[in-house]
Amino acid sequence: MIIKQLSVFLENKSGRLTELTETLGQAGINMSALCIADTSEFGIIRIMVSDPEEALRVLREKGFTVKLTDVICLEIPNKPGALARALKVLSREGISVEYMYAFSMNEKSLIVIRTEDIENTIELLKKNDVELLGAGELYNT
Repeated sequence: MIIKQLSVFLENKSGRLTELTETLGQAGINMSALCIADTSEFGIIRIMVSDPEEALRVLREKGFTVKLTDVICLEIPNKPGALARALKVLSREGISVEYMYAFSMNEKSLIVIRTEDIENTIELLKKNDVELLGAGELYNT
C-alpha cells in the first residue's frame, strides 16, 4: 500500500521544470501524478512515476536534488463528503495530514496523502473500509 513518491527541489527559473520532465521522458519514465508547491526562490515538485528508483537515479545523475518519500493513495467515491469521511478516520486517531493532492474523474477520486505515520494510517484506513491503491497499480504503467 505504500507508494514511493519523488520530491524534487527546483530553483524558480525558466526552463527548469521542462528539464525535469524531459529527463524523465528521455529515460522512459511515465508520470502518473504531479503537484507543485513553490516559494519565491524554489519549488518542491512531488511526482508519482512508473519507476521511482530509476527516476531517482536518473535525476540525481542530472544534478537534481531529489528524494523518495512514502505516501499512500486513497481511492474514494467522487461524491460530496467522501473525503471528509476518510479524513475523519485519521483525525479521530490524532493523525495529521502533512500534505495531500488529488484528482477526480467520473465516479472516483484518487487522493495522495502523506502523514507522519504511514503504517498506522494504512491500518486505520483499511480497518475502516477505505480503499487504498497499491504501488503496483501505479508503477510500470
